[in-house]
Amino acid sequence: MVVAAGIFSPLSHDAFATRLSHLAPLAAQTAVTAPPCERRLVESIAALRHLVFPSLRAPGEFGEALSQTVVAGFAELIAEACHVCGEADDGSRADRFFASVPATSALLALDVEAAYRGDPAAHSELEVVVCYPGIRALFVYRFAHVLDSLSVPLLPRMMCEFAHRETGIDIHPSARIGSAVFIDHGSGVVIGQTAVIGDRCRIYQGVTLGAKSFDRAADGTMRRGYKRHPTLESDVVVYAGATILGGDTVIGKGAVIAGGVFLTHSVPAGHLVTGPRSELRVLSMDATL
Repeated sequence: MVVAAGIFSPLSHDAFATRLSHLAPLAAQTAVTAPPCERRLVESIAALRHLVFPSLRAPGEFGEALSQTVVAGFAELIAEACHVCGEADDGSRADRFFASVPATSALLALDVEAAYRGDPAAHSELEVVVCYPGIRALFVYRFAHVLDSLSVPLLPRMMCEFAHRETGIDIHPSARIGSAVFIDHGSGVVIGQTAVIGDRCRIYQGVTLGAKSFDRAADGTMRRGYKRHPTLESDVVVYAGATILGGDTVIGKGAVIAGGVFLTHSVPAGHLVTGPRSELRVLSMDATL
């Protein structure tokens, strides 16, 4: 007799075997290669985060040990990603990735400063690093973007999808994001593959920088490799729930996009865009709606 866990009744050997037989075709399938290990990815990202932000380190957690974890972890992840995608790996992409870490860390310091200066609720930059989902998402994005620019396959998307699950902020690793960018609150933000965001922009929760439409090639397949997502020039502010679509859409320097706006055309520099407001009614609790 096979006893199932929990509240289920005991299961006979034959019944258990019958259930297993339904899964046999799937169990018989094998993979020639495996994708990069997600557990190692999570561990490597955590070590890199503590390396970049020393204030996060626990007592007895030293930078040299973190560096070793980062180097070993990302070298293996890059090699696995190249292997599973059928690409040769001579280690040069890993070398260039590790060489980029100091400059990427400096960009992240500007993001942290921008978040602290841009949010009156923040008491310190430490609070921003520890608590703000926008900083977590940008942290992963910035390193994933380096890997993406080095043509490392698969791994950058895995990294950004990990951040998406953790924060609710969806940034494609190919998007181009300038310095000192602040994503406040962050839940539901979507930044598409070909989006461009300039320096010192602020983006609030629920903002979408998306495609207006998807072109098709002559054979009917999805066209790839062209600009589908908008450009925000420097110092743009996009408030909560705004949707900006289209590869030809450019939001000029210093423009402000109000919350809830649906926008598919360009905006000149220094302009404010607002949309229609719903009519509000304030009634007593005894009134009939």
